[in-house]
This record gives sequence, C-alpha cells and structure tokens, in this order.
Amino acid sequence: MSPQLTLSLLGGPDPTEFAVAQWPPAADLPAALLTGSFFSLTRSEDELSLVCEAHLLPEGTTHASGWVAFKLHGPFDFGLTGILAAVLNPLRDAGVGIFAMSTFDTDYVLVKRERLTEAQTALRSAGHRIQV
Repeated sequence: MSPQLTLSLLGGPDPTEFAVAQWPPAADLPAALLTGSFFSLTRSEDELSLVCEAHLLPEGTTHASGWVAFKLHGPFDFGLTGILAAVLNPLRDAGVGIFAMSTFDTDYVLVKRERLTEAQTALRSAGHRIQV
C-alpha cells in the first residue's frame, strides 16, 4: 500500500512559476539566478541544469518554463521506499508529466501549471493531502 503524504505548492495558492534551464557543463552562472526562494543546481559532465524562479532567467537562456512545484512534507528517512513513487504513479496514470528533484530531507515534483488541476485531482484521489 502506498503511503498517504502531505504536499504543498511552493508559493501557496498562487504558486510560483519555475523554469528548468540548461547551460554547458563548465558555464559560470550569474549569482542573481541563485537569489530566489527556491533553486536546485545540478552539474554533470554533460550539462549544467538549474531549476529557479522563471522571472530570474536572462533572455536567450535555453529553458522550459511554466512549472509549479509540489513539496512533499518530510523529512523522509533514507530507508523508506516508495515515497516518490506514491506521488509519481498517480500523476503518470493521469497523464501529467513531471520533473522531480530530491534534497536531503524531502522531494519536490514539478508539473506544468496548465496541468495543475489534473495533478491535484490525481493526488487527492490517491489519498494524498494538499495543504493550501
């Protein structure tokens, strides 16, 4: 049985718009990109990816915008299994695409703003609670 989780939207009832941006792996980012209320930065040998508030991106940046973020209320012990799947599976079944990120304590799942109502319905139908 999947766990029943509590989630909330970053930014509350009028959720913050996020973008997923990409640069070459050795790029130096302007410090202003890291000033928002939430960001996640990942560098690999292939790329540098940043999730940040969409309004912070400079013109011409390769990105996909229009995302809103659900926070799964943790913390979750590393020994627990199925936490992220409990959220992703209902979204998959509803045909809602995602972008997922994890931190030490919890997980974040981004969905496109235009699919937010469907995402909330799917998550509530799976027994999850969405705090407003």
